[in-house]
Amino acid sequence: MEILYAVLVLGGLGVLFGLGLGLASKVFKVERDIRIQKIMETLPCANCGGCGFAGCSAFATAVVEKGADPASCTVGGAACAEKVSEIMGVKASFERKTARVRCAGDCEHAPLKFEFHGLANCESVSKVAGGSKACAYGCLGLGSCVQMCEYQAISIVDGVAQVNENKCYGCGKCASVCPRHLIEVVPAQKKYFVACTNKDKGSFMKDVCSAGCIGCKLCEKACEYEAISVENNLAKIDYEKCTSCGACAEKCPKKIIHMVEIAE
Repeated sequence: MEILYAVLVLGGLGVLFGLGLGLASKVFKVERDIRIQKIMETLPCANCGGCGFAGCSAFATAVVEKGADPASCTVGGAACAEKVSEIMGVKASFERKTARVRCAGDCEHAPLKFEFHGLANCESVSKVAGGSKACAYGCLGLGSCVQMCEYQAISIVDGVAQVNENKCYGCGKCASVCPRHLIEVVPAQKKYFVACTNKDKGSFMKDVCSAGCIGCKLCEKACEYEAISVENNLAKIDYEKCTSCGACAEKCPKKIIHMVEIAE
């Protein structure tokens, strides 16, 4: 009899708690905007973070609830931007971006201080005497960026990382893992970039890399749009002003301002 009583009590409590949870789920239910799910269905679900958010779900939520730019998905491209914009009932233009490596210090131009035989990644070697290259700003060439790229858009050529812009989606994962911060994500339609991040004065820079920017300001003087300036001995392009005219590259005595083909 006691066992039956215990079973009935426990069963009753189970029913009571079940009803309570059911009621609570109704009372405290948070309505999720249907547009979030629709946007999620249009995204490539790469969760790369190229949009500036933690993942695709965070991006979709930000678009609906915080008014984030519907055209921010780098991997989805123009087609994805169009679909997300349609769901939101707005117009948004997609600007394709790509990663570019701001270093020209290959094996020919940038000498090594020592040969590294430890764990082969850029983060590790950068902590050993400031890195194996004489240039404290140059690409270490061990391929941490290559390992990070899901699209096989970056490779190491003659000791320096190079980007295949036809494969690059501009997600920025390679840039995030570079300990020297010499990979930047820029608008793909801009033809020119400065392949150097060395901020040392020209006389010192020449000792560590014969291909680097010497801060001569000839590029700055040549640009009629004020799109390039020399700050801390290093040329820097303002892509908001740059028209890709090429005047800066023509005047650069070191040919450190590189032209790339516009990826379609």
